[in-house]
Amino acid sequence: MSSEKLDYKKEYKDLYMPKAKPMLIDVPAMSFIMVDGKGAPEGDEYPNAMQALYALSFTIKMSKMGGMQPDGYFEYVVPPLEGLWYGEKASFEQNDRDAWLWTSMIRQPEFVTQEVFDWAALQCREKKPDVDVSRARFETFTEGLCVQMMHIGPYSQEPATIDALHAFMEENGLINMTGNVRKHHEIYLGDPRRIAPEKRKTVLRLPVEKK
Repeated sequence: MSSEKLDYKKEYKDLYMPKAKPMLIDVPAMSFIMVDGKGAPEGDEYPNAMQALYALSFTIKMSKMGGMQPDGYFEYVVPPLEGLWYGEKASFEQNDRDAWLWTSMIRQPEFVTQEVFDWAALQCREKKPDVDVSRARFETFTEGLCVQMMHIGPYSQEPATIDALHAFMEENGLINMTGNVRKHHEIYLGDPRRIAPEKRKTVLRLPVEKK
C-alpha cells in the first residue's frame, strides 16, 4: 500500500456519506471495538465508553511507533464513532433518555484480530490505568439490509429524518425491523463538541426486510 492513509469515510462513501435523502443499502460484515451501556450521553457511562473506545483505537493505530504493528498493518484514519440505540421493551424511545440502552463502537481496520485487541487492552491497562477498558470487546458485526440517509442538524431534530426513512420503507415495500435485536444506528461525522448543532452530520440507519 502507498503512503496514503486509508480513510474509510472517503473509500466507502456509500456507508459513511449518504445524501440527505433515503437510500437502501446492504451493509457488509465489519469488525468493531464495542462498549455497551445505559442512559443518556450526558450521564457517566457514555463518556467512560468514549474514553475506552478511543484509547484502544489509538493504541492500535499507534502500534507502529513501538515496532509492535500487527501483521498486515497499513496507515489509516481512525473511523468515526458509531452508536446502536435501543430500549428494553423494543425500539429506541427518543424521549425517555434515562432508559436508553446503547452500544458505542468504532470500526477497526481489517488487520485487527482478537489477538491485536487483547494486546491493545493490555497496553491500555499498563499505560492508561485511569481508563477502564474492561467493558470493551472486539466483535464482527453484520448489519445486513438497511435504509439510511444523512441527517444535518441537531440530534433533537432527528425524528423528521426518521419519518422520511419510514415513508421510504412504506413506498418501497420494506418492513421496519428496528428494535432491540436489530437496532437504530447512528454514525457521527466530526466532533460534536466542535461543530455547531445546525451543521452536525449524522448518518441515520434503520434495519429493514423486504416484504
